Amino acid sequence: MNKNVFKAAILTMGATLTMASSSVFAQEAKSLDELLGFVKQGQVTEARENKKREAQFISAKADQARKLEEAKAERLRQERLSVKLEKEFEKNELLIADKQKQLKERLGTLAELFGHLTSTAGDLSTNFERSLTSAQFPGREAFLEELIAKMSASDRLPSIEEIERVWFELQREMTESGRIVSFTTTVNKPSGEKVEQTVVRVGTFNIVSEEGQYLQYISENGTLAELSRQPSGPYNSWGADLVAAESGMHHFGIDPTGPTGGSYLAAMINSPTLEERWHQGGYIGYAITAVGAFAFIIAIWRMIVLAGVSRKVNAQLKSSTANTNNPLGRVLAVKEANPNMDAETLELKLSEAILRETPSLENSLTLLKIISAVAPLMGLLGTVTGMIVTFQAITIFGAGDPKAMAGGISGALITTVLGLLVAIPTVLLHTIVNGRAKSVIHILEERSTGIIAEQTEANLGS
Repeated sequence: MNKNVFKAAILTMGATLTMASSSVFAQEAKSLDELLGFVKQGQVTEARENKKREAQFISAKADQARKLEEAKAERLRQERLSVKLEKEFEKNELLIADKQKQLKERLGTLAELFGHLTSTAGDLSTNFERSLTSAQFPGREAFLEELIAKMSASDRLPSIEEIERVWFELQREMTESGRIVSFTTTVNKPSGEKVEQTVVRVGTFNIVSEEGQYLQYISENGTLAELSRQPSGPYNSWGADLVAAESGMHHFGIDPTGPTGGSYLAAMINSPTLEERWHQGGYIGYAITAVGAFAFIIAIWRMIVLAGVSRKVNAQLKSSTANTNNPLGRVLAVKEANPNMDAETLELKLSEAILRETPSLENSLTLLKIISAVAPLMGLLGTVTGMIVTFQAITIFGAGDPKAMAGGISGALITTVLGLLVAIPTVLLHTIVNGRAKSVIHILEERSTGIIAEQTEANLGS
């Protein structure tokens, strides 16, 4: 065998032994004898480590066997304890059933009484949570909740004092619901400021501050807060008069749904005003309003102009000479300028003069008619676009909130209302203006026809 091949094989075997014992072969062998020594030393080290591992395995096996025996013993002990506890549980169940039977026999008719008392206390606690009287008498719900918890337990009974207090609180609530009283408490302003004020409670319907502002009772924290938006009309002044009054009869606006949460007052103050409804129309609503204002200005201007023209025409009817400051005078001036003209030619001249005066008299009438027709169409356009937006919102958020849908549809219909509010008065104004213009034109035609008749008679007489 080649010497180099033999040497490589021995080095490979040495490298393998080096992986088993890295400490022994940390240094590279410089000769075959030294390599043989390293191999012998590695075998000795491996044998020592193998014996150590075997001893560890034997010790671990013995330890596992010991723990297994301990686990079996613990399981047996727990099984015996379980049997014992099951027997005690069955015994306690029989004892509890016997005690409950004894309790029921001793309570007798009191059990039905306590049941009614628990039900009454529960209903009373629910009413106190939202009752306006709780702003004056706080802490009643806590007592009732403690009493309910006490009566719900099978080992505790309510005392006579507690039962009498439930009757007292029920009677006081009935009495206070018919009284008008004033007391001092903390009021939360819409700005977040807390102010000590004298307030007046009108039964269980409403509470007003000393300025006559309506207050809201917040049951979550038992405080009074001034409504950020007050009802319109004289209600606030009536409330201020009631706070300042000492006796007598006074006007006051109460919420008949106050004992059930004041839903009517909330709906009334949440109803948008006319200005807010106008803003709901959006840009199309603003455009309709602008068109309506423009039509109103034109109609008023034409009414003023036609009134002046009518006054001048009436003055011309009383005069024997033609005055060119009015349409009738200018028509009569044609007759005076052509006294000897034949009837047919004069008729054409007068018709020409009337036609010349007609456009100025009927000025802007066509525009008013167009506005009266276009305004409803603009309202319909706003309604359609608003409904598109509403249905897009329903597509995104769903139709689970009817109030949101109703609000969107209501806002969409505002433009229709605005269109009709513009169209109806515009039609009336157009009728009035057109009537005044037609009356002047009728006078011109009437006088023109009279002139032609007189000229025809004169020609026939000659």
